[in-house]
Amino acid sequence: MAPTAAYGSWPSPIGAALAAAHDGRPDSVGFVGDEVWWTAPRPTEGGRRALVRRRPDGTEESVLPAPWNVRSRVLEYGGQAWAGTVRPDGTPFVVFCHHPDQRLYVCEPDAPGGPVPRPLTPTSEVGGGLRWADPVLLPERGEVWCVLEEFTGPAPTDVRRVIAAVPLDGSAAEDRGRIRELTDDTHRFVTGPQLSPDGRQAAWIAWDHPRMPWDGTEVLLADITADGTLGAPRTVAGGPEESVPQVGWTADGQLLHVSDRTGWWNLYRTPAPGTGTAPVPLCPRPEEFAGPLWQVGLSWFRPLDSGLVAVVHGRGATTLGILDPESGELVDVTGPRTAWSATLAAHGTRVVGVAAGPRSSYEVVELDTRTGRTRVIGSPHQDPVDPAYYPEPQIRTFTGPDDREIHAHVYPPHNPDRTAPADELPPYVVSAHGGPTGHAPLVLDLEIAYFTSRGIGVAVVNYGGSTGYGREYRERLREQWGVVDVEDCAAVARALAEEGTADRDRLAIRGGSAGGWTTAASLAHTDVYACGTIIYPVLDPTAFTTGETHDFESQYMHSLIGRPDEVPARYRDRSPLEHAEKISAPFLLLQGLDDPVCPPAQAERFLARMAGRGIPHGYLAFAGESHGFRLAETMIRALEAELALYARAFGIVRDDLAELELRS
Repeated sequence: MAPTAAYGSWPSPIGAALAAAHDGRPDSVGFVGDEVWWTAPRPTEGGRRALVRRRPDGTEESVLPAPWNVRSRVLEYGGQAWAGTVRPDGTPFVVFCHHPDQRLYVCEPDAPGGPVPRPLTPTSEVGGGLRWADPVLLPERGEVWCVLEEFTGPAPTDVRRVIAAVPLDGSAAEDRGRIRELTDDTHRFVTGPQLSPDGRQAAWIAWDHPRMPWDGTEVLLADITADGTLGAPRTVAGGPEESVPQVGWTADGQLLHVSDRTGWWNLYRTPAPGTGTAPVPLCPRPEEFAGPLWQVGLSWFRPLDSGLVAVVHGRGATTLGILDPESGELVDVTGPRTAWSATLAAHGTRVVGVAAGPRSSYEVVELDTRTGRTRVIGSPHQDPVDPAYYPEPQIRTFTGPDDREIHAHVYPPHNPDRTAPADELPPYVVSAHGGPTGHAPLVLDLEIAYFTSRGIGVAVVNYGGSTGYGREYRERLREQWGVVDVEDCAAVARALAEEGTADRDRLAIRGGSAGGWTTAASLAHTDVYACGTIIYPVLDPTAFTTGETHDFESQYMHSLIGRPDEVPARYRDRSPLEHAEKISAPFLLLQGLDDPVCPPAQAERFLARMAGRGIPHGYLAFAGESHGFRLAETMIRALEAELALYARAFGIVRDDLAELELRS
């Protein structure tokens, strides 16, 4: 029988360095000829994203050595950052965006002398410069078409976005004038063009402030003229209150799109322009066949040459299925995977995506549509420790104010080497995801296991406003941010204590970005938690409306809180900054110094309000980190500091805690 030890004091083989090494996931899958390529995180290589290819013999290799970093900064959250094809001789030809300078580069990795990327686009000293995403290679035209984000001044909102054509011969590398703009900047936001199989039409998605893409977008369709320009675009789907996050063409030239016109993101056949007909639903269900368009170029469906469509769908959890659009029949893959990312690629009878489950990390998975079998072909999960140390998650639905449902994943403490005293209840950390229009998937996360294997439970809350449960659930947060999210997290925490799962006096809350807001607001407006960890947070909503954040979210507060000119008092009432004096619990604040979304100035103003109040708090600021930590050394220091905070607040005795200086 395992020895008895107090919760939180258990030894664990899951260290902070191990959790950091397994942070991130493969993304942006695609085919280059018959080969599957994708991007992969490299936390120990400066946090870069590597471009990886799978050779015909099954071996993986990085296409470009460090420090090449395949990642776009369009919208600051990026998106599809590469595209590839094969030349007539069968060798790969790839265009990608390099993160440090945001230029487009072309690379021929099998050319004599190895990969020597050549720039295709110039730099700009104006504001954030020139940025690129969602490329479409057109070698027959000698161009790559993609989204251009161009800063026109020093402010983060001095920006325009168009679809542009970049010559592949490198003639625009030093000459902005060689770049052809295919659209004007009538719309504030655009996605990359999806070209019809015959090359005669292009479709894309557009939207404007103050809408976010999950509020309402339009599908635009334009003819491609003989000289390679776009004709006048026509709106063929979507609208101000209808969100369309993806469009795509079938092999026989039909345009498909995903829309939430019924309250759920479902797949539709797009009507022809001018017909006046309604979109045709292909598989109407109270499920989501897409998600929020936080990045440019996300894909939840891919039409196959056979006429079938590969789809990622589900309610809460997601799976991969093959849809017959004529009959509506949908056949899902089998297996333990509970989350498929918004990245799909198809080639012949092969479908490739990225998926994970409660006992496995994200892997590159291939489906053979002829047999229905899946196999892991890239970034294979390998247990770094005995899986007996992984938590056993519980899918729970709690009841919140007004009897509303709250979805959550509960991870009780678990360690095969220790048991807890019979008379002790465990401490719990409530985790609020970012977004807030986002979702916490049910997948193996070594950061969660870091705590549960030490005897600290974790409850991950998909509070009202989260995606995955339909538009009505998503819009619970409309003008209620700082209320519904705070109430839902508190309701889960209280329920765990009342049912005897958690120790009422040892509850904490944590979260990053919008989750950092929820954490700070929870500490200011409730007495539920003994401490909290606030990670690159939103702390001053008014600053978001006055130019202190990036353009994409600069008017997000209009839907989350209300128009600032109409409800200024509401901004003050909800702001953690304005209510810092109400915080009486210790906290840890973690901040990237290069964060353009939640800049360190907000954190510094917040800390100034806390100075001298006698409330213990720690502040760790990390140079070289943006919005979301990517460097291994940062993630290690942050996780160890967080454990040290909980140990101090919960009265946990350990001899392996990192030093944590708390000021008051």
